[in-house]
Amino acid sequence: MSLADKVLAVNNDLPIRTNKPVHSGKVRSVYWLTEEDSRRLIEEKKYNVPTNTPLAIMVISDRISAFDCIWKGEGGMRGVPGKGAALNAISNHWFKLFKAQGLADSHILDIPHPFVWIVQKAQPVMIEAICRQYITGSMWRSYVKGERNFCGIELPEGLKKDSKLPQLLQTPSTKGILEGIPGVPAVDDVNITRKNIEDNYQAFNFKAKDDIALYEKLLTEGFNVIANALDQLDQIFVDTKFEFGYVKDKAGNDKLIYMDEVGTPDSSRIWDGEQYRNGNVVENSKEGFRQLLLNHFPDPDILLNKDRMDERNALATNNELPSEVLMQVSKTYINIAEKITGEKIVLSENPKAEIIEILKTQFQLIK
Repeated sequence: MSLADKVLAVNNDLPIRTNKPVHSGKVRSVYWLTEEDSRRLIEEKKYNVPTNTPLAIMVISDRISAFDCIWKGEGGMRGVPGKGAALNAISNHWFKLFKAQGLADSHILDIPHPFVWIVQKAQPVMIEAICRQYITGSMWRSYVKGERNFCGIELPEGLKKDSKLPQLLQTPSTKGILEGIPGVPAVDDVNITRKNIEDNYQAFNFKAKDDIALYEKLLTEGFNVIANALDQLDQIFVDTKFEFGYVKDKAGNDKLIYMDEVGTPDSSRIWDGEQYRNGNVVENSKEGFRQLLLNHFPDPDILLNKDRMDERNALATNNELPSEVLMQVSKTYINIAEKITGEKIVLSENPKAEIIEILKTQFQLIK
């Protein structure tokens, strides 16, 4: 079996019993279970949710997206070996730590396979909750151009690239296109201020105004828990994106939880501590892949300029990256996952067949 066969690139074609269309994102696919199957699993597995809670099977893939495009490699490599398992392992590790430290629950109820989560339906808060401890990336690019106000926060003069910020910053942006919010353009991923959120908290899907402070507290606490744990491994937690949502507890009350993924190399920048002290930035996250793409193509503006999306999509569709590039990314993801979790990431021989077998025998969810 070739390495390309071990990569789970297509994850929206599993024969999971569902009566709704499969929702496929850049990396994950979501299969909503039937009402009967949801109820049966809640009772059989004693999940701590109301019996009428809709459940879904969330299957991660090994696809790699950057600059809003999916990239592929030569030799039929449609993803990065080990990436999906590494991402899930890291998220699972942090979610457990959050719960153990009394922060908040996540949407995950069960983990049948390294590629699979069983999740409860959550109502997402329409905010990409971004936290930054260092100035780099898009913030640095804007700072160099003279911008000093970020999401209503004023930055001082004289900051240096990749330096630690005076304090941990929360720089939220919109999740999806939100219409009709004064002062907030109706485009995806646009920076917003705390005042934007306060004045329009219901438009962002908050149930109560007080929940804004709760989300900020969970964001800061979650960031600090991960930063402290990474610090023990001599890794620097540079910045990250969290997502939040509401679920019902067993008694039917709303509670704010962490959802999607947390503290992964896809949603965060993680730097090697020793290298940073020596004046080098060594990325243990997808940022390394982004930099590689910027250096690989002669016109990096295509990747940075949202007005050139057609050219960018063509670039991703028509180019196969050298396989050593994808293997380098694989090494980065697997190494950081093993460092964080303290456990080996084992590559499945045939992830799809394994997932089907487990969901069939242990959950009776295959049609």
